Amino acid sequence: MTVLVNGAAGGVGHFAVQLAKWKGAHVIAVASGRHEQFLRKLGADEFIDYTRTQAADVVSGVDLVIDTVGGPDSSRFLTVLKRGGTMLPVFFAQYDPEETASLGITVSNIQVRSNGRQLAEIGRLFDEGTLQVGVDSTYPLSEAGSAHTRAAQGHIQGKIVLTVVS
Repeated sequence: MTVLVNGAAGGVGHFAVQLAKWKGAHVIAVASGRHEQFLRKLGADEFIDYTRTQAADVVSGVDLVIDTVGGPDSSRFLTVLKRGGTMLPVFFAQYDPEETASLGITVSNIQVRSNGRQLAEIGRLFDEGTLQVGVDSTYPLSEAGSAHTRAAQGHIQGKIVLTVVS
């Protein structure tokens, strides 16, 4: 299986890269160039710097696209999918049902639900080092506003962490 992750360096994307790799997928990571080494270390087989190359210009035949960025032009990734492929937007998105039907593509807007068995498995993956958390920046809880400002700037590598002093 080939999986393309758009926004691969971000808080959700860097986990998607690792989980896809853990499941045995060939992973194509899309992010800005400064994140390439970070993503390759996490298991990305291919890297596309979206500031230089549009994924749709160089990729085709993908089984699954995980789009963690969203936005008005998310449909640009539909053309990289093979017939029978799946688009998985992290943010709710609108896709033209006639277009997706003609391409033979499924768009799945799923809602995340807690699942104890799956969470235990993810915890085990963290414990054994299979999953790693990238930390973009750390702020004390009293500076949560600054953390929101950092998040709004985008181009995050991993997670933004708030620390609580007890």
